[in-house]
Amino acid sequence: MSAHRGRFAPSPTGDLHLGCAATAVVTWLVARAAGGTLALRIEDIDGPRVVAGMAERQLDDLRWLGLDWDEGPDRGGEFGPYVQSQRFALYEAALASLAQRDVVYWCDCSRAEIARVASAPHAGEEGPPYPGLCRSFGLEKRSWKRPPALRLRVPPGEITIEDRFQGKLVQDVAHAVGDFVLKRGDGVYAYQLAVVVDDLAMGITEVVRGADLLSSAPRQAVLAELLGFAVPRFAHAPLVLSPDGSRLAKRARGITLRDHREAGRAPEEIVALLARTLGLLDPGELTERLSPRELRSLVRLDRLAGRREVRLEPGIVEPDAPSPLGGNARRR
Repeated sequence: MSAHRGRFAPSPTGDLHLGCAATAVVTWLVARAAGGTLALRIEDIDGPRVVAGMAERQLDDLRWLGLDWDEGPDRGGEFGPYVQSQRFALYEAALASLAQRDVVYWCDCSRAEIARVASAPHAGEEGPPYPGLCRSFGLEKRSWKRPPALRLRVPPGEITIEDRFQGKLVQDVAHAVGDFVLKRGDGVYAYQLAVVVDDLAMGITEVVRGADLLSSAPRQAVLAELLGFAVPRFAHAPLVLSPDGSRLAKRARGITLRDHREAGRAPEEIVALLARTLGLLDPGELTERLSPRELRSLVRLDRLAGRREVRLEPGIVEPDAPSPLGGNARRR
């Protein structure tokens, strides 16, 4: 029996958009091609953004698309629970383990303080690398300026990721990112901690997700190693963009699976659309309708190699017609 274990991990903050659906299809194809196990995990730790009932709605749309999974909140499994908000004890255990290794510390710095000290801005949404202002204090209690966050003391040195689709990524996390947050000052567990702990605890052997999360892989590899585990393989599928090359706008009509489902389109049409968008088929095999199982018999996953971004076909998304709930679900 194959040892492959994969997962698809949506966040229930909105309807699944076509980019999420593309990632789900690729994740399903990788797992089924390997004869492995696919788990579905709900990543709902960002409580204020979670929409009530959205997790069930997302699972319903994935079933409509023709995808299935072997473990999940609706199916159970030996690695449950499959909902992050029910797994907090695992995150605390991981933090305790890191504390014993003296690789975490409290930090009450503000973003403004970090930006003032940093010598240059860092591309992306996370701001400049953390300059280590609180590093020397460790876990000692002191007078806090604000509720402190818990940071990982990142060791120096390069780490190499061999990604199935994006190739080699080499990064010195300490230099490029600095000591990153594992638990926020308001008590919320950071994505980087939760996703690593969950993947390790669930025995995930290959993390398949969108290329917009590629930059997280080195940090997650560092954390997995500090927790004493082997690093899973990574496979970052192309990021799906609008026809004009812009990010998919959250309020555009036609961005979500639910939009197309309610418009009366067949799920096979959406699967074929995603296959064409991702470039999974040879030109002679392009078609207007495909089920996931039909796609599995035709697909060439190696066609994703080196592709960081792809664009939807013209006419799929209507930017001036808002979608009722938006397409803001994130895939992890």
